[in-house]
Amino acid sequence: MISVGTRNQTNREAWLEKTLKLIPSGSRILDAGAGELQYKRFCTHLDYVAQDFARYDGRGDASGLQMGSWDQSKLDIICDITAIPEADASFDAIMCVEVFEHLLEPIKAVQEFSRLLRAGGHLILTAPFCSLTHFAPYHFYTGYNRYFYEAHLPAKGFKIVELQENGNYFEYLAQEVRRIPWMAERYADAHPGRLEHFAMKLCLRMLKRFSVKDKGSSEMLHFGCHVLAVKKGLA
Repeated sequence: MISVGTRNQTNREAWLEKTLKLIPSGSRILDAGAGELQYKRFCTHLDYVAQDFARYDGRGDASGLQMGSWDQSKLDIICDITAIPEADASFDAIMCVEVFEHLLEPIKAVQEFSRLLRAGGHLILTAPFCSLTHFAPYHFYTGYNRYFYEAHLPAKGFKIVELQENGNYFEYLAQEVRRIPWMAERYADAHPGRLEHFAMKLCLRMLKRFSVKDKGSSEMLHFGCHVLAVKKGLA
């Protein structure tokens, strides 16, 4: 079985689960932009608080990729992510997973996280490097590379502890090759024929071979960054 291009979410969730285990038991954590609270399951040892703006309904404007339905009935806080009604230094950790592309002002969100975190607190971020239109009309940026975090996190009082790039150029292309049948059906009213299916399979084999030999193509393209940072100052 050719698995190249299938591990975007799997890699991210494995990193997230491992990283959340590093947060001491009983710590108060904010899940900023929590959506349907899908990562609450990794926070059973923590005092978990979920926030979101709660305007997305699963259908959006019907453009691009939509979820169909979206349940935000279990949120603790409903507000704008740049103005969360909690006291300064009231959280030990904040996670914000695959949210920044949906924010009009992501740097203001980083500033708000800095206000909310105690000194020595942990900030856990992931966002795509490159993303297709999804959750529209709430999709404002296609993605972020490492330079975004390296420029803005230190400027807002954070020290980056870990910055991991998920996947590489060949993995990303393989992900999109796998999407071709769905795209063809939706946007071209067509289905790949036998020869075209064979060509896609051949292309995936090629991309797998190149990915195994990869020596840094993530600097050009990858799925997204996984970032762990610490709020600077005396803990």
